This record gives sequence, structure tokens and C-alpha cells, in this order.
Amino acid sequence: MLHQTPIYCTIVRMAMVIDTSALLAVVLGEPERPKLIAATEGESLTAPAVLPYEVGNAISAMSKRGRIAPNECLEIWGSFESIPIQLRQIDIAAAIMLADELGIYAYDAYFLQLCLAAKLPLLTLDSAMNRHAAKLGINRWSL
Repeated sequence: MLHQTPIYCTIVRMAMVIDTSALLAVVLGEPERPKLIAATEGESLTAPAVLPYEVGNAISAMSKRGRIAPNECLEIWGSFESIPIQLRQIDIAAAIMLADELGIYAYDAYFLQLCLAAKLPLLTLDSAMNRHAAKLGINRWSL
């Protein structure tokens, strides 16, 4: 009788850095939503630890501008919170230097710095962020 050893399969999930523009498109039901969901299904999403604050600020700004009704804010926030995203600390000093080098805000540089430090691709809908990522040699996920 042959002894059969069980075969164990490891599912390797690709990690990617997702930025605020892509997440907002999902939680707001923007036209890109289906493609973003398809592109990230089964993937491991990560972002700088500042992400929830950025999303909260964006929701507040949209409400202030009348783009969304005040009663929608918590629903949108709840949708964001339901998305599994690993939040990571970044080297803020390095991000500030990167922001200065590229002439961008530190909030955008946080995402780029994470991509560089973790050697991960970026998923963004922001064309300027895509250009900066390309300039830095960061792989980008396209829809």
C-alpha cells in the first residue's frame, strides 16, 4: 500500500498599494467601480496608515460642497470600512523629501513612498499620480 502525502497548496495573493482616488470611486459607485472591483478581487490591498483620515476628509469635503447629502456620509464611511486594507506605517521624512523632489503634496507622496519601500505596484485613478509613479519606476495597475 502506498502512503500518500497530502498536497498543500498555498494561494499567493498579489499585494498592491491602493490610493484614495481608487477607493473613493468604489465607495461612491463611480463608473470605474466594476473594473476596480474586478482588478482587486482576491488581491491583498495595502495603503499608508493615513488613508482613513484622507477618506474621511474627502467625504466631509464632498458633503460640504453638496456633492453628497449629509445623511450619506456615514453610509459611505461604512462602505470604506468594509474593504479589507492593510494599513502600513511609512517613513514620513522620506515621503516629505519625495514630495519636495516631485513638487507634490506629502499626502500623495505617502502612497508613492509606500510603493517604493515595499516594492509594490500602485492602483490609482489619478493621472498625475500615475505620471509620478512612472517617473519613479513604480509599476502601476491599469484598468
